[in-house]
Amino acid sequence: MDYVLDVRTITPHFPGIGRYVHNLACALADQLSPGERLTLLGSERQLAHLRSAIRQPVGALICDTSPFDLRQQWRVPRLLRGAALYHSPYYLMPYFPGRPTILTFYDAIPLRFPAYVSARARLFFWLTLQLALRSADHVITVSRSAQHDLRAAAPSLQSADMTTIYGAADPRFAPQSAAAIARVRDRYALPADFFLYVGSNKPHKNLPLLVQAHARLPANSPSLVIAGPWDARYPEAKQIADPARVRFLGPIDEADLPALYSAALAFVFPSRYEGFGLPALEAMACGTPVICGNTSSLPEVVGDAALLIDPADVSALVEALQRLLDDPALRQQLSARGLEQAARYSWARTAVETLAVYRQVAS
Repeated sequence: MDYVLDVRTITPHFPGIGRYVHNLACALADQLSPGERLTLLGSERQLAHLRSAIRQPVGALICDTSPFDLRQQWRVPRLLRGAALYHSPYYLMPYFPGRPTILTFYDAIPLRFPAYVSARARLFFWLTLQLALRSADHVITVSRSAQHDLRAAAPSLQSADMTTIYGAADPRFAPQSAAAIARVRDRYALPADFFLYVGSNKPHKNLPLLVQAHARLPANSPSLVIAGPWDARYPEAKQIADPARVRFLGPIDEADLPALYSAALAFVFPSRYEGFGLPALEAMACGTPVICGNTSSLPEVVGDAALLIDPADVSALVEALQRLLDDPALRQQLSARGLEQAARYSWARTAVETLAVYRQVAS
């Protein structure tokens, strides 16, 4: 049984999907039974990167064709000859792979938030998603919320053809030592206490509301630190932020993220929509109290280990921020609950459940 996992999304263009694929590949290799083999399909650079991280021998199919390149439609199927199964972690894929196929689905942002996406982009998403679903024998969704959205986008899809399998925080996300926190604090010139946001500034992430809520706190409150890639198309959060109270760090070195989470007074994630919400789970794994939106997948991922707020209500977020400031016992309680909640997720479990789908489809 040769299971082919497409790893071509391990690029800076796909930060979340790339992390999912990297961790899944590493975990799958450790869970295979005799007679099963994992083969990775990607560029030489991607395969070399993964081979250095995977402890078990894996096969390799070299493919430098991007998921955005039409030529993948005939190049990838040729490489898949003889494979028992093909797993695409993205809906831009070969639509006639010629092998039993699994698709991973993350979210339906273009359909749920049409105002954020052009009509042309929405149509392209819908059409290519339909093609991907027709190609797939089975769909893995990363949350029940994402599965619900997929049903809305493809009403004919049967429940027997879908499985929800959660991801997890990378094992390196854990409470960090005082020395590691001090190094990151010095590297980024961070204040002693600060609220933290990690992620993009895309509209559904709701950064302007976060900046507005923070501005309503007393002037001597901890600063707000915003880390992650910046899309110049959405400048509002920077435009309304007080530079004396809000820091924009830009992209952060992956190696620094655990200590950055650990250094924060709290992690604040008022997103309107998440397919899974990995940053909230990473923060909890580091023992950092979390405030997040009460919509989409976030409640099912964080459970009772976070303060949930309506992401459309700036006053609710102000109140939650002030509660954490005023109540050290609550921060300690959320920290402990967060560690317990994060421990319920693991990539080993994700791999075991994914392999069960592989075996079902391949047989």
